[in-house]
Amino acid sequence: MYAIICDGGRQFKVKEGQLLDIDYRDTAVTGDKVDFDRVLAIGGDEGLTLGQPTVAGAKVSASVVGLEQGEKIYIQKFRRRKNYEVRTGHRQKYTRIKIESIKS
Repeated sequence: MYAIICDGGRQFKVKEGQLLDIDYRDTAVTGDKVDFDRVLAIGGDEGLTLGQPTVAGAKVSASVVGLEQGEKIYIQKFRRRKNYEVRTGHRQKYTRIKIESIKS
């Protein structure tokens, strides 16, 4: 069984037991429960159930595994012949969750 959920303006296809990186939540602590009510579709052996726009009564439960950081990316600015060169870096923060159950 799988579900398509919406979180942070993005859609994710999730299965039970899957690890997923979502947008950073500063209030999330390891072991917390997270529920997703915006379930757009649920699929399985019996077929596909589409929501209009969401499936009524459907819920996906997950628990927070920890906080992660993405790979470092570098931003470089340069103006030729002007003695101007700036290089900065950025690492995006994520909240890693584990999908525990899908209820339709």
